[in-house]
Amino acid sequence: MGGTFDHFHDGHKFLIKTALLLSKKIVIGLTTEDLLNKKKNAAKIENYKTREQNLVAFINSIGHLNRVEIIPLNDLYGPPIHEPEYEGIITSQETYKNALKINEIRESKSFTPLIIIVIPMIKDRNKNILSSTAIREKL
Repeated sequence: MGGTFDHFHDGHKFLIKTALLLSKKIVIGLTTEDLLNKKKNAAKIENYKTREQNLVAFINSIGHLNRVEIIPLNDLYGPPIHEPEYEGIITSQETYKNALKINEIRESKSFTPLIIIVIPMIKDRNKNILSSTAIREKL
Protein backbone atom coordinates (compact mmCIF):
# COMPACT_ATOMS: atom_id res chain seq x y z
CA MET A 1 0.00 0.00 0.00
CA GLY A 2 1.04 3.57 -0.37
CA GLY A 3 -0.05 6.90 0.93
CA THR A 4 0.69 10.12 2.72
CA PHE A 5 -0.61 8.99 6.14
CA ASP A 6 -0.89 12.62 7.18
CA HIS A 7 -2.56 13.44 10.51
CA PHE A 8 -2.79 9.70 11.25
CA HIS A 9 -6.43 8.72 11.92
CA ASP A 10 -8.77 5.74 12.34
CA GLY A 11 -9.11 5.26 8.58
CA HIS A 12 -5.36 4.71 8.34
CA LYS A 13 -5.49 2.28 11.25
CA PHE A 14 -8.29 0.30 9.60
CA LEU A 15 -6.36 0.13 6.32
CA ILE A 16 -3.20 -1.15 8.03
CA LYS A 17 -5.02 -3.63 10.28
CA THR A 18 -6.86 -5.05 7.26
CA ALA A 19 -3.59 -5.39 5.35
CA LEU A 20 -2.04 -7.24 8.29
CA LEU A 21 -5.01 -9.60 8.50
CA LEU A 22 -4.66 -10.50 4.82
CA SER A 23 -0.89 -10.57 4.38
CA LYS A 24 2.21 -12.19 5.80
CA LYS A 25 4.25 -9.07 5.08
CA ILE A 26 3.27 -5.59 3.96
CA VAL A 27 5.24 -2.82 2.34
CA ILE A 28 4.02 0.70 2.99
CA GLY A 29 5.17 3.32 0.52
CA LEU A 30 5.18 6.58 2.46
CA THR A 31 4.84 9.57 0.15
CA THR A 32 7.82 11.89 0.19
CA GLU A 33 7.53 15.67 0.28
CA ASP A 34 8.43 15.92 -3.42
CA LEU A 35 5.09 14.35 -4.38
CA LEU A 36 3.01 16.41 -1.99
CA ASN A 37 3.41 19.91 -3.42
CA LYS A 38 0.14 19.70 -5.38
CA LYS A 39 -2.00 18.28 -2.58
CA LYS A 40 -4.72 20.44 -1.09
CA ASN A 41 -3.37 22.48 1.85
CA ALA A 42 0.10 21.07 1.23
CA ALA A 43 1.68 23.50 3.67
CA LYS A 44 -0.25 21.81 6.49
CA ILE A 45 0.99 18.29 5.73
CA GLU A 46 3.17 16.84 8.46
CA ASN A 47 6.78 16.24 7.49
CA TYR A 48 7.99 12.80 6.37
CA LYS A 49 9.72 11.97 9.65
CA THR A 50 6.60 12.75 11.73
CA ARG A 51 4.38 10.69 9.44
CA GLU A 52 6.84 7.80 9.52
CA GLN A 53 7.10 7.94 13.34
CA ASN A 54 3.29 7.86 13.63
CA LEU A 55 3.12 4.79 11.39
CA VAL A 56 5.86 2.99 13.32
CA ALA A 57 4.29 3.84 16.69
CA PHE A 58 0.89 2.50 15.64
CA ILE A 59 2.21 -0.67 14.03
CA ASN A 60 4.45 -1.31 17.03
CA SER A 61 1.49 -0.78 19.40
CA ILE A 62 -0.40 -3.63 17.71
CA GLY A 63 2.68 -5.87 17.72
CA HIS A 64 3.39 -6.27 14.01
CA LEU A 65 6.39 -4.08 13.27
CA ASN A 66 8.39 -7.17 12.24
CA ARG A 67 5.92 -7.77 9.36
CA VAL A 68 6.02 -4.25 7.93
CA GLU A 69 8.53 -2.43 5.78
CA ILE A 70 8.11 1.32 5.33
CA ILE A 71 9.79 2.73 2.24
CA PRO A 72 9.88 6.23 0.72
CA LEU A 73 7.37 6.62 -2.12
CA ASN A 74 8.83 8.94 -4.74
CA ASP A 75 6.31 8.34 -7.53
CA LEU A 76 2.60 7.57 -7.83
CA TYR A 77 2.99 3.84 -8.36
CA GLY A 78 5.99 2.64 -6.35
CA PRO A 79 7.89 -0.63 -6.53
CA PRO A 80 5.04 -2.85 -7.83
CA ILE A 81 5.54 -1.43 -11.34
CA HIS A 82 9.23 -2.40 -11.26
CA GLU A 83 9.27 -5.60 -9.20
CA PRO A 84 7.21 -8.60 -10.33
CA GLU A 85 7.09 -10.38 -6.94
CA TYR A 86 4.38 -8.15 -5.46
CA GLU A 87 1.12 -10.08 -5.12
CA GLY A 88 -1.52 -7.61 -3.99
CA ILE A 89 -2.36 -4.05 -3.13
CA ILE A 90 -4.70 -2.72 -0.50
CA THR A 91 -6.21 0.61 -1.38
CA SER A 92 -8.99 2.92 -0.31
CA GLN A 93 -11.90 3.84 -2.55
CA GLU A 94 -10.15 7.18 -3.01
CA THR A 95 -7.02 5.66 -4.58
CA TYR A 96 -8.55 2.68 -6.39
CA LYS A 97 -7.83 4.21 -9.81
CA ASN A 98 -4.10 4.24 -9.00
CA ALA A 99 -4.24 0.49 -8.30
CA LEU A 100 -5.87 -0.09 -11.69
CA LYS A 101 -3.11 1.95 -13.34
CA ILE A 102 -0.45 -0.07 -11.50
CA ASN A 103 -1.97 -3.27 -12.90
CA GLU A 104 -2.08 -1.77 -16.37
CA ILE A 105 1.64 -0.98 -16.16
CA ARG A 106 2.41 -4.42 -14.68
CA GLU A 107 0.54 -6.17 -17.48
CA SER A 108 2.44 -4.14 -20.09
CA LYS A 109 5.63 -5.60 -18.57
CA SER A 110 4.18 -9.15 -18.50
CA PHE A 111 4.01 -9.10 -14.68
CA THR A 112 1.12 -10.85 -12.96
CA PRO A 113 -1.60 -8.31 -12.07
CA LEU A 114 -1.97 -7.51 -8.39
CA ILE A 115 -4.93 -8.68 -6.37
CA ILE A 116 -6.68 -5.39 -5.53
CA ILE A 117 -8.44 -5.12 -2.18
CA VAL A 118 -10.50 -1.96 -1.76
CA ILE A 119 -11.18 -0.74 1.75
CA PRO A 120 -14.26 1.44 2.28
CA MET A 121 -13.85 4.96 3.58
CA ILE A 122 -14.41 5.25 7.34
CA LYS A 123 -16.82 7.85 8.72
CA ASP A 124 -16.61 9.82 11.96
CA ARG A 125 -19.38 10.29 14.53
CA ASN A 126 -20.97 12.97 12.36
CA LYS A 127 -21.05 10.61 9.35
CA ASN A 128 -18.33 12.58 7.56
CA ILE A 129 -15.65 10.63 5.73
CA LEU A 130 -12.39 10.60 7.68
CA SER A 131 -9.64 12.04 5.54
CA SER A 132 -6.40 13.85 6.05
CA THR A 133 -7.56 16.46 3.55
CA ALA A 134 -10.59 17.27 5.72
CA ILE A 135 -8.36 17.43 8.82
CA ARG A 136 -6.01 19.88 7.05
CA GLU A 137 -8.97 22.02 5.97
CA LYS A 138 -10.05 22.36 9.60
CA LEU A 139 -6.56 23.39 10.64
